[in-house]
Amino acid sequence: MNPNDTALCLQAKKMRLVVVRLLLQPCWATPSLRCFLPLIEGSIPHSRFSSGRRYRLNRVTADMETQNKLVEKAKRPAGFRLCRVTGTMTEIMEIKAENPTFHVLFIPGNPGVVSFYKEFLESLYEFLDGNASIVAIGHISHTSKDWESGRLFSFQEQIDHKIDFIRQELESVNVPIVLVGHSIGSYICLEILRKFSKKVVYCIGLYPFLTLNQQSTTQSLIGKLAASSVLSATASFLIASLRLLPMSAARLLVSKSVGASWSDAAVQATCTHLRQYHTMRNVLFMAKSEFRELAAEPDWDFMRANQNKLAFLFGIDDHWGPLQLFEEISKQAPGTSLSIEREGHTHGFSCTVAGSEWVAHHIATLIKNRFSQLQ
Repeated sequence: MNPNDTALCLQAKKMRLVVVRLLLQPCWATPSLRCFLPLIEGSIPHSRFSSGRRYRLNRVTADMETQNKLVEKAKRPAGFRLCRVTGTMTEIMEIKAENPTFHVLFIPGNPGVVSFYKEFLESLYEFLDGNASIVAIGHISHTSKDWESGRLFSFQEQIDHKIDFIRQELESVNVPIVLVGHSIGSYICLEILRKFSKKVVYCIGLYPFLTLNQQSTTQSLIGKLAASSVLSATASFLIASLRLLPMSAARLLVSKSVGASWSDAAVQATCTHLRQYHTMRNVLFMAKSEFRELAAEPDWDFMRANQNKLAFLFGIDDHWGPLQLFEEISKQAPGTSLSIEREGHTHGFSCTVAGSEWVAHHIATLIKNRFSQLQ
């Protein structure tokens, strides 16, 4: 056996040991399983008194009726579908209202995986009292399957993709559109507003990434990584190598490391999408062109002209949307609605249920206030 074969064998053995250790971790009581544990502990014991049994059975029946009512009032689940937008396969997550008074179009950050925002979209629909149809559009090739055969898409191509989607599916609707964007999605929303200023009545940016933060070490490191094709390909290959792990082991690894407080949906999205080589290559390629575009200052003239349609939510310690940007917007476009989230949900709010619900409630309040002003 030559030295290279010996090294490969040792590497395979190490990988197997890592997987075994992961699988032996005592955390098989998943959130979905734990929700059934109280029912097992609270089962009705056998009693020789028939009246006691009737009382308990009646109580169980009443509890079941209460649970059924709660289920009826539960959040309406977001649906998932694939559609083609100018020839590119696109992941869509949406909740349709029966008689919507407006549409909410949500643009994700980077990675542009709509599955990360499932709880957020469902909470937003609930807080808007079912009066709005909500649709979230993912970025091209930030998908679970390589529909585009490894092709890389720039930041401008991703912007054009969203504009084409509106022309394809939303331009003919007779109700106004509210744009909501997260991180770099906030910048994309501003570009959409340029094209559809009459149809878009409100534009909300969450933890907005609108210009480079020269004081951020993290942004500097990501910028250097994204700028190098060799480094981007290497990083994408290393992350994609986690596909060697079975799904159960991958979920365990994510939930025990970066996703310790994450929701099931966020953990699942990480395992299905970010372990794909084509996705990570597109994430970094998009970041490369983002950093080039956002080296310039925001278009303050455009923001001033539309300040009555703009709202932004900032975080306390967010290098993508620092408080310096908050202060600059308040000077350059003072009519813009600005808020600071102080609950500690961070830039990746959509990865937790609590963060998703808080931000959804905040947005719903902004939208309701906006429509009350328009009436």
